[in-house]
Amino acid sequence: MNKISIAVHGGAGTILRSNMTDSLQKEYEMGLTEAISKGYNVMAGGGSSLDAVAAAVASLEGFPLFNAGRGAVFNNEGKHEMDAAIMNGSNLEAGAVCGVSHIKNPVLLAKEVMLHSGHVLLSGAGAEKFAKLKGIAFEEDAYFYTEQRYRQWQDALKEGVVQLDHTDKKYGTVGAVALDGHGNLAAATSTGGLTNKKFGRVGDSPIPGAGTYANNNTCAISCTGFGELFIRSVVAYDISCLMEYKGLSLHEACNIVVHQKLIKIGGEGGLVAIDKLGNIEMPFNSEGMYRACKNSNGLMEVKIYRE
Repeated sequence: MNKISIAVHGGAGTILRSNMTDSLQKEYEMGLTEAISKGYNVMAGGGSSLDAVAAAVASLEGFPLFNAGRGAVFNNEGKHEMDAAIMNGSNLEAGAVCGVSHIKNPVLLAKEVMLHSGHVLLSGAGAEKFAKLKGIAFEEDAYFYTEQRYRQWQDALKEGVVQLDHTDKKYGTVGAVALDGHGNLAAATSTGGLTNKKFGRVGDSPIPGAGTYANNNTCAISCTGFGELFIRSVVAYDISCLMEYKGLSLHEACNIVVHQKLIKIGGEGGLVAIDKLGNIEMPFNSEGMYRACKNSNGLMEVKIYRE
């Protein structure tokens, strides 16, 4: 069996040690560790990278500190509108959903869209109708309620602003990328979007090529950051293109996009990436990024802050 590798993220932004208690840091680290272990174990048992990223992201969606699934933020109407995408590097198939509510694990719905809908992206009520046909788990509003998210929404309402997850500017998204023992790459991303968002706003997470991308010839990417600028920069696909057409390494391509191109237009955030050889990159241009990686050579890292 070939080398297997996986990396996950739980969002990027202004994440400072001075704002973090020891107990809260341990909770974040526990959530990342549990997610990466679930994804890695899928591949260690002979499973695919596609199933691995779905398992890892589903785990992060169930962890209320991250802005996805159970921890999704409130929109302007006090509801939860969630987006997710998944992509298979072996055949470039992709599935995504946006603006869905009451879906326990949006990433699993995105996977169903990819495998059984004949489409790539389903939105809102139509996506929810498809979810019911496919037996995807739904939850009531109470499942998605957390006091922290409610307070954030109330603060945003009073100030009349749209906030990036936390008032300290954290870009709340979760994601995973993986390379399995058969040499196949996959990526998945999920988010609750922006606190107090209006008008059915959709970010980069559910858009293949922007926030999520996988191609066996190059790499798998899952992004987190200022979604509008990640869409305009087609970040995930740009990294793949730099590798495919210019022959750059994963490290070189990520550095150009994250630390040069995005910064030029004010695009803050980061991403996790794996190439076809199992090399892992987790670059970000913000103060921190919740991230973890693991491979079959013994690597295991869980990090939050800058080095």
